[in-house]
Amino acid sequence: FQAEDGIRDSVASRGLGDVYKRQDKSGILICERDLLMFYIRFDVIYDINWEKGVLSNSMTKQMTERITIKFYWDIGSTNSYFAFHLLRPIAHEFGAVIEYIPFNLGYVFRHHKYVLSEEPKAKLKNRAIDLKRWAKKYNLPFNVPEQFPIKTSDALKGSLVMRRLGLEEAYIEKLFSTYWEDNDASIASLDGLLPLAAELGVTETDFIELLRSKEISEQLIDLTQVALSNDIFGAPTMVIEGEIYWGKDRFDFIRDHLLVLSK
Repeated sequence: FQAEDGIRDSVASRGLGDVYKRQDKSGILICERDLLMFYIRFDVIYDINWEKGVLSNSMTKQMTERITIKFYWDIGSTNSYFAFHLLRPIAHEFGAVIEYIPFNLGYVFRHHKYVLSEEPKAKLKNRAIDLKRWAKKYNLPFNVPEQFPIKTSDALKGSLVMRRLGLEEAYIEKLFSTYWEDNDASIASLDGLLPLAAELGVTETDFIELLRSKEISEQLIDLTQVALSNDIFGAPTMVIEGEIYWGKDRFDFIRDHLLVLSK
């Protein structure tokens, strides 16, 4: 049986807790002495709840619960590119799950009346230099695309399509690579997204049908509104237990948070 992964089969139980639940306690008395001692020792160490048939110690909680990191992103966000690559190793290290949440960053900017191009020229110049430092430090093939900014709605909807097909992360990785490494702004249109879908084994017909569906469009709108209601004001934003970490330079704090949760 597979006690460690929490799997339960509706027909044949495979969980350790279910094994205990089906075991008549009186039946233990007729077992050999060694087996009896094993049951007693296991019961004491792991505090088995005989009525519910489950383990109730802290180790069981760690086995069945995984930390979730919500990752709010937009393909048009330069720093989302870096955060995508920096977050995954940390999540893997702590066994955390990344919940990818695409949202329309342009809409959020307009909501807050923020215009990137209106920032001081000196700041924008330094930002470009700083991005190259980040790319060099983490050995990422980052390039500032010639066409920036771009429309991102279709690309974001595409990630929701791929989520349904179990290809969300692979799609996002190709998306970031195409735009922020290969200087290919064609992903702003549906025609530019089709090759990415094809590389992942999704037919043109299926991809277009889902991407153009009312349900996918409304889902992106809803996610953007949820982001606003949760005080998400920029990308990338990572959220752990309701605590917001904004920007690609917050990973020391994220690591500290995960360390606390892992204890």
